[in-house]
Amino acid sequence: MASFLASSRVPMSVVLVLFTLASLMGSSLGNFYQDFDIVWGDWRAMILNDGELLNLNLDQASGSGFQSKNEYLFGKIDMQLKLVPGNSAGTVTAYYLQSKGSAWDEIDFEFLGNLSGDPYILHTNVYSQGKGDKEQQFYLWFDPTADFHTYSILWNPQRIIFFVDGTPIREFKNMESIGVPFPKYQPMRLYSTLWNADNWATRGGLVKTDWSQAPFTASYTNFNANNSCVWFNGSSSCDTNNFSPPSWLSEDLDSANLDKLQWVQTNNMIYNYCTDAKRFPQGFPPECNMS
Repeated sequence: MASFLASSRVPMSVVLVLFTLASLMGSSLGNFYQDFDIVWGDWRAMILNDGELLNLNLDQASGSGFQSKNEYLFGKIDMQLKLVPGNSAGTVTAYYLQSKGSAWDEIDFEFLGNLSGDPYILHTNVYSQGKGDKEQQFYLWFDPTADFHTYSILWNPQRIIFFVDGTPIREFKNMESIGVPFPKYQPMRLYSTLWNADNWATRGGLVKTDWSQAPFTASYTNFNANNSCVWFNGSSSCDTNNFSPPSWLSEDLDSANLDKLQWVQTNNMIYNYCTDAKRFPQGFPPECNMS
């Protein structure tokens, strides 16, 4: 459809409406054939169940990965994941938004594997203009390998919020007013990869991947990007005059969700760059001094 519309004389406003409707129809079905491309790992990345399930596999030869067909400039994106079970030490399952180029933007979920019986570490980060160093890490309050759980990113011009099963675990606000870059200008694709990182992922690299347990498998289902601004041919689907601005584009945390956020950060956060004085001997980044 895109090639036909690009070569025709259909007004751009109509193009965006049609493209948005087509994208939303695809996303509402949660169909991996329609929404994603396999970009790494050959047969190790498999779409199953008529497009309703995607498995990534890792063996000693290679990991695997996929990316979204669409680019987004703001959105509320959900994916259900079931992580590598058993002894997952050395493995990393990454699920993230990322733009192109050397000064890229990025919003990260990374799940750091561990020995059987030890909890996964959920690692989060935000990059803007190629610079990150904004890590927060958490233990989850459930076994993420026993069943599917929903991991969500809300990204609007005012804030980025990370959710797990609808519970906010982290908020990164737009603080450009005090000189903190914020990812606001570059469209991003959604990516996910399963790969070997035993040089750092588990206990700083002390625990290596046990290849006798391979292949390692992470599973995905129920992708939903219905609440998102699709970027196409230099324009956003949210910029047309045919739709009123969606509520998520200015969504904030209400008092109940702020309480949930505080609970997670008090009970489940295990690392916060804003409290790592040894890392910042000259003083914390400016956003760390904001309430």
